Amino acid sequence: MSGSQDSDELLDLLGDEYVRSILAAASLEPHSVKDLSERCGVAQSTVYRRLDDMLAHDLLVERTELVADGSHHSVYEAKLTHLDIDVVDGEIRVDTNVESSPAERFTRIWDDIRRQ
Repeated sequence: MSGSQDSDELLDLLGDEYVRSILAAASLEPHSVKDLSERCGVAQSTVYRRLDDMLAHDLLVERTELVADGSHHSVYEAKLTHLDIDVVDGEIRVDTNVESSPAERFTRIWDDIRRQ
C-alpha cells in the first residue's frame, strides 16, 4: 500500500531523533510505551507525544496485547516499510509504503473479486 503524505510534516517528523529511534525499535517487534522508553532512553511522556504524531502519519500501528493475568496494554509496531523522497519540478515529494493489515488485504482482495 502506498500513499502520499504531506511532505513537509513527514520530513519534519522524521527529522526528530526520538521518532527515528522509536520507529527503528518498533520495526523489530511490537513494543509497549515502557519498552520503547527503555530502549530509546527517553521518558515515557516523550514516547507518548511522539506516538500521537507517528500514528497520525501511518508510521506505526497500535495493537492491544493481552497479558496472562487478564490485563491488557497497547503495543506499537512499525507500519512504514519504505520511504521515497523525490525532487521533481521544484517540489519535494515523499511517498510512503506501509504494511497492510490482514483485514485491509482481505478487503482489497474481496473488492477486486466483486469487480470482476
